[in-house]
Amino acid sequence: MERLTLADELVLLAYDDAGVNRLGSPALDHGLAGAVLVELALARRVDLVDDRLVVRDAAPTGHPLLDAALATIGADRRRRSPKDWIPRLAKGLPDEVLAGLVAAGVLRREADRVLWVFPRTRYPSPDGGEPPVETAARQRMTAALTVDGPVDARTAGLLALTRAVGLHRRLFPEVPKDRLKSRLDEIAAGDWASAAAKKAIEQTQAALLIATTAATTAAFVAST
Repeated sequence: MERLTLADELVLLAYDDAGVNRLGSPALDHGLAGAVLVELALARRVDLVDDRLVVRDAAPTGHPLLDAALATIGADRRRRSPKDWIPRLAKGLPDEVLAGLVAAGVLRREADRVLWVFPRTRYPSPDGGEPPVETAARQRMTAALTVDGPVDARTAGLLALTRAVGLHRRLFPEVPKDRLKSRLDEIAAGDWASAAAKKAIEQTQAALLIATTAATTAAFVAST
């Protein structure tokens, strides 16, 4: 398939080899919306003006999911913050991203029932192992964390997303916690994107942290 989007990579990282979403919903939904905004910022299609997202370049990116989000943002008469856009763009995103990965042969869709009663849909790889494109994403992220130096913009953006949704500690258990935190801080402060793109990404990351924390709290309250 063509180069994966950040949303594609985030889905692959969020699903285990059995095809089960270990991040949960709505954390994954919000994370994917954040991934779309980060991708558009890196492509210089959107910027922040007075902490509100605006379309800088309406030219299509060539990817339907990104172009749909870009058109939606551009068509809105109100300027909204990343915090406002995340829940609006999140609806249906996991299904769209997963369908694309299935169509490309990266994943397969399996429907079954738990205890023969409760329906469940899983998305393992065709051979049941880790997809090579996911392995490649993990390798470049691990390299960025364990070796000092500059990091490319897409890897830095993906690391910011995994941190924002609380997935980073699960992905890199072999990296000492102190090193993981300090290196992520260092990468976030690095010169890997334009000032405008970094500001948009930082606000998206902050919005994801708020949304994820709220979802976790709501789930805890509901279970008690």
